[in-house]
Amino acid sequence: MTRNRRIFVVTSVFCVLLFCVFSVRAAEEGGSAAAGHATEIFKRINFSIVAGLILWVFGKLLPPKFRAHADSISSAIATATSAKAEADRQVREAEAKLARLQQEINDLSAIARREAAAEGERIRALAKSDAQKVGIAAQAEIEAAERAARLELKALAARLAVDGAESLLIKQLTPAAQESLVNSFVTSLEGRPN
Repeated sequence: MTRNRRIFVVTSVFCVLLFCVFSVRAAEEGGSAAAGHATEIFKRINFSIVAGLILWVFGKLLPPKFRAHADSISSAIATATSAKAEADRQVREAEAKLARLQQEINDLSAIARREAAAEGERIRALAKSDAQKVGIAAQAEIEAAERAARLELKALAARLAVDGAESLLIKQLTPAAQESLVNSFVTSLEGRPN
């Protein structure tokens, strides 16, 4: 039995019962009043029919609208439930992150201290290496300057020796000594095969 048919049957039974109640009451009250009561009964029957028709129309038209409204409410509730579940999940994630935040701060701080110590050690090693390189370069420069000074000193000593020997030769070499040297040189050349 469909819903509309059930509503129609219930309305019909209600109208019949109402008619029976009024008929019994009218029979109890008597005949002259029966004409006044008959008019009253017809008004009530007319009201019952109109009320039944209104109920039937509302029973036919309103349930689909109520169903559609209930469906939209149900879908809104389902959407809200899923949104609430997502929001709850995000809240739990945020709370978990907040709980881990202090540990992450401590970990990052320890990593930063280790990296700073390592960077300081690297800079110290680099500075030490640079200082050694500068020392080696300075030592090489000093040695080069020392060699240059020695060479210059040797050149100066040689020049002074040559100047001294020249002045000594000028004093000791007379024209007779020169002639004797040239003759001995020429003699030594004659004795050679070439």
